[in-house]
Amino acid sequence: MWEKMFKPMDILQKGLSASWTRNAVIRNNIANVETPGFKASEVDFESVFAKAVTGGGFVGNRTNERHISIGTGNLDNLRPQIYERKDLSMRMDGNNVDIESENVKLVQNQIYYNTLMEKLNSEIRRLRLAISEGR
Repeated sequence: MWEKMFKPMDILQKGLSASWTRNAVIRNNIANVETPGFKASEVDFESVFAKAVTGGGFVGNRTNERHISIGTGNLDNLRPQIYERKDLSMRMDGNNVDIESENVKLVQNQIYYNTLMEKLNSEIRRLRLAISEGR
């Protein structure tokens, strides 16, 4: 029972961790914008998460035996994947970092992180309300 109560927070924590990793990768790309031959990196969490959900890494809560079962596993080993972008460089020195694109990704990631934090805070407030019996 307790594991079901904290499952949404565990999933949010995985998303926050991935967002934090993505932030570090984007900042590294920005820091190396002038490094000759540097290849930018990307973080992929969304497709890894989707595969875990559809491939058995996530368990849906069934409140009725007629409901469709979703997943069979857990998300304990769910980690964001970091890969180097091999796309062509528009610069003569072989560097493929596009500073404008990286800045946009940084802002998008910050919005994503803030949204997950707000949702996590909402889950904590919900639990606090249940513990205090609405007082």
